[in-house]
Amino acid sequence: MFSVLPFSYMFMMVMVMGTLLSVSSFHWLSIWAGLEINLIGFLPLLVYQKSTSESESAVKYFIVQALGSSMLIFGSLIAFNMSFTWDLYTNSLSHSVGLLVILSGLCMKLGLFPFHYWLPSVMAGLPWITCLLLATWQKFAPLFLFLCLLELSESYMLVLSLCIISAGSSIVGGIGGMNQTQVRALLAYSSIGHLGWMTFALLHSEWSMKFYLLVYVLVSLFMFISLWGADLGTMKDISSLKNFSFVQMSVMLFLLSLGGLPPLLGFVSKWLVILVSSGNTFLSVLFVLILGSLMSLFYYLSLFFSVLLSNMKESNMGALMFETKQNNALALAVSFNLVGGVMIAFSNLFYIL
Repeated sequence: MFSVLPFSYMFMMVMVMGTLLSVSSFHWLSIWAGLEINLIGFLPLLVYQKSTSESESAVKYFIVQALGSSMLIFGSLIAFNMSFTWDLYTNSLSHSVGLLVILSGLCMKLGLFPFHYWLPSVMAGLPWITCLLLATWQKFAPLFLFLCLLELSESYMLVLSLCIISAGSSIVGGIGGMNQTQVRALLAYSSIGHLGWMTFALLHSEWSMKFYLLVYVLVSLFMFISLWGADLGTMKDISSLKNFSFVQMSVMLFLLSLGGLPPLLGFVSKWLVILVSSGNTFLSVLFVLILGSLMSLFYYLSLFFSVLLSNMKESNMGALMFETKQNNALALAVSFNLVGGVMIAFSNLFYIL
């Protein structure tokens, strides 16, 4: 990627600086400016190969992000009209319709329910590295702005809206992945479902959301790098890998970890959210979240067994072990995914007992 586009490092620095400006700001105008700087730095990374699919995805992403930014600045203008200040922490925002407009703008930028329609189509036309950035880094600023909104106002309207958004995102992430074999679209629907869990974790504790986000970023990083490093840029279907290789097995394990299969690392974050929220009154929302996660795990397992059984006859375990020695970094990532989940689970169980 960086060899094709010489100014990639500059664009990535602009993207990072825009996110840091949004997270560290106390005024809605500077928050909006930081999100726009982040968009300006990320758009050139979407079209570095100048293919038709990338150009289409970049145009869709630009239109949706511009609409989300316009809703954000419109909601902050409504708050400014009532308080005559751009300060983030103003009591007047909690009693205005501007809070709902700002919440809708952030949901559109993240791809949360009911503004999720753009994320699968955009991610389906992008290469692996930009998919990784879209699935991980681009979520940081809107999620931490959700934290600011909760610190600003804990009104019943805001909590109820976030519960509906999280439950709807989990169901959409589960149903959307059914009968879907395209890897990028699967990861997009998985991202929508995980965003629902993160939004629900925000309502109970800040550290649980941060831990969930950290685990999601780590697992996604390992999986995207393994796909990119295996020169699978043209792969549309996971079954296009004809030989049962260690790379294919590791990708499927990372997918199962994203689905929340115990004892993998992705299960620990979901278990933590369940432990934190089980003592509150939102048990119905938690049930919907678990139902959506089970749907995601179902199609991950069906995909895993179909690939495993179809390719097992063409491979042998000796070749798999030989290839494992040639992929030490990937083997370390798989071990971290397996052993890390077991160790964290046992440490939490020991702490509870």
